[in-house]
Amino acid sequence: MDLRQVDLNLLVAFDVLMSEQNVTAAARRLSVGQSAMSSTLSRLRALLDDPVLERRGRTMFPTPLAEALVVPVREALSRFNSILTEPPVFDPERDRRSFTVVASEYAALAVLQPLLVELRNAAPHVELRIQPVSATFLHDMTADTVDLTIVPLAADSITDSFGYQTLYSDPYVIAVDAANPLVSREITLEQFSSLPYLASSNGHSPTLVETQLDRLGIPRRLEVTTGFGLAPFVLRDTPLVTVLPASLASAVAEGARLKLLTPPMPLEPITEAMMWADRNDDDPSHRWLRERLVDIASRKTWSPMPGVAR
Repeated sequence: MDLRQVDLNLLVAFDVLMSEQNVTAAARRLSVGQSAMSSTLSRLRALLDDPVLERRGRTMFPTPLAEALVVPVREALSRFNSILTEPPVFDPERDRRSFTVVASEYAALAVLQPLLVELRNAAPHVELRIQPVSATFLHDMTADTVDLTIVPLAADSITDSFGYQTLYSDPYVIAVDAANPLVSREITLEQFSSLPYLASSNGHSPTLVETQLDRLGIPRRLEVTTGFGLAPFVLRDTPLVTVLPASLASAVAEGARLKLLTPPMPLEPITEAMMWADRNDDDPSHRWLRERLVDIASRKTWSPMPGVAR
């Protein structure tokens, strides 16, 4: 049966006909004429390839097929009515849902990794797909292939065309190899400019920290360019110096054997925001995801001073 050819009103009429077992009474209950009700019965018979109601003497009785359909049709109508009249809900402990989230490596480490840990117990049937930021992410959100994107608040992509909410602010730190003999517990601007520099790139435009350093007129001895995610692990056993978000640097400092220092220049922190298509504003599962990320971000604080994140 092609469901596209099924009129929901036929199921309503079927339910009433089964209750009344009389075309005239069913027509009166549905506030339609008897001829219209007879036409509806004919359409039901054609749809089901069954008489539905059969006359025995002066009384009409449902066929075996019609009797078998009474309960499932009534339950389906009740369920459909609930869908239309009750606000949708999302139960993270039971419901299944898959989210595609676009984020940089360090934003994923800051809030998505803790979310993954929480999902194991709080939402065992929720799947999270993390994708890197690309030049097409705005189109992907419009096309509904991406549920959420985490980007810097200063990005030009933050517009009124999408919903957005600030998640957290992340100060910058200077990072060098822990055994770098040229840097002690502090670094001067002269030292920073004289050391070979590792620049950060997101692949298609300068990062916010590089833009800030250019605006401040801070000279750098550029030797290597890489993404934020790889930068901490390139520093080891080299004299390179770089600037990293504190959330990323403090999370990998021990494993990457880094020394973290307070920047000798006035750098504004990077503020990350989440963006989503307006159509997801009131979706209960999407709203749940956003609330979880806000909660995780609210519990995160990163110090610009050397050391591990608190």
